[in-house]
Amino acid sequence: QAQLVESGGGLVQPGGSLRLSCAASGRTSSPCGMGWFRQSPGKEREFVAAIRRSGGTTIYADAVKGRFTISRDNAKNTVYLQMNSLKSEDTARYYCAADTPPCLILSQLRVGDDYDYWGQGTQVTVSS
Repeated sequence: QAQLVESGGGLVQPGGSLRLSCAASGRTSSPCGMGWFRQSPGKEREFVAAIRRSGGTTIYADAVKGRFTISRDNAKNTVYLQMNSLKSEDTARYYCAADTPPCLILSQLRVGDDYDYWGQGTQVTVSS
């Protein structure tokens, strides 16, 4: 059984920070790569960031570059998304996704449909 469980969402004021976690288990415990996506009501799902398990190469959406940092702890099978300088437009439900072998190339990690497993998401609300 494959499982991804996100946590760490909540309500934060503009300019604040949150750290999201995504714990992988089962068939997702050793993914090639992990990604974070977000979706707000009435909008399409949007790529946020991704990281490769091997080597730790990271990619980011332009909207979050310089404010968000994705990292992973392979020993814990956990991926993190540190979000700083949060803005109201960051409000969304955040989902993590896992890419399992055969592995995607780096550019494909931006494409949600190419991932194999998804978590249930965690809500992030940025509001004063």
